[in-house]
Amino acid sequence: MGSNLFDLTGRIALVTGSSRGIGKELAAGLADAGATIVLHGRNTQTLAATTAEFAKRFGPERIFSYAFDVTDARAVASNIAAIEAEVGPIRILVNNAGIQYRVPLLELEVADWQRVLDTNLTSAFLVGREAARGMLERGEGKIINICSVQTDLARPTIAAYTAAKGGLRNLTRAMTAEWASAGLQINGIAPGYIHTEMTQNLVDDETFNSWILGRTPAGRWGTVADLAGPAVWLASDGSNYVNGQTIFIDGGMTVVV
Repeated sequence: MGSNLFDLTGRIALVTGSSRGIGKELAAGLADAGATIVLHGRNTQTLAATTAEFAKRFGPERIFSYAFDVTDARAVASNIAAIEAEVGPIRILVNNAGIQYRVPLLELEVADWQRVLDTNLTSAFLVGREAARGMLERGEGKIINICSVQTDLARPTIAAYTAAKGGLRNLTRAMTAEWASAGLQINGIAPGYIHTEMTQNLVDDETFNSWILGRTPAGRWGTVADLAGPAVWLASDGSNYVNGQTIFIDGGMTVVV
C-alpha cells in the first residue's frame, strides 16, 4: 500500500468543463498525481490557452484537449470514441461541466430550466454512459460527478440548478447500482461555496459574503484547491471500496443549523 496508493501515473483522465474554474483545478490536481489529462470545453480559445498552460507545466505528452457539446449525444459518443482511439482508454472521468442561472421560479422560462438540467445533469448521463462502455469491458474505471451543497440544500432563484444537482447524486447511485459489480467506482464530490469566476459576484456582495462566512463553520469560502485532494483520492486505488457516495467539501456548512 503506502506511497503508491494515490499515484495516477499512466491513467487517462477526462475532465469535462476543465478549461477554467473548478474543472481546471481538478484537472491540475489529477495531473500532479501523475495522470494524463484530457481537457474539455466549448470555448475553443479558452481551452487552447489552458491546454498550452498545462503542456508547459506537466509536459505536452500528458496533455490533450477536445472541444464538444456535452449535451449532444452524438457529439459525446464520437468524441469519447476519438479519445479512446487517439489518446487511450479512459480510466478516470470527472463530470464537471455545469452552468448556473439565477431567476425566481415564477419567472423561469422552460427553455432555461431545460438548459440548466441538460448541462448539469443530462451531460453526466451522456458522457458517463459513453465512458463506461470501455470501462465495463476493461473491468475498471472511476467516475466522479461534481455535485454541490445544492444537492442537499436549496436557496431562492436557483431551482433548476438545485434540481439538477439533486438528480446528479441519484444518478451517481444509479450508476453504482448498475456498474459497481463490473469493477467501477462512481462517486460524487459536493463543493460548498467556492470562490471562482462563477461566484465572484456573490463574493463581492457584502451581505451575501457575510452570510457565507457566518454560515460556514470553517469561516471562509472554499477555494478550487480544496477540491483537488478529494478528487485524487476518488480517482485512485485508495477509494476502491468507496461507491455511490457523495462527499461534501463545504467547510461544514451542511452539518450545522
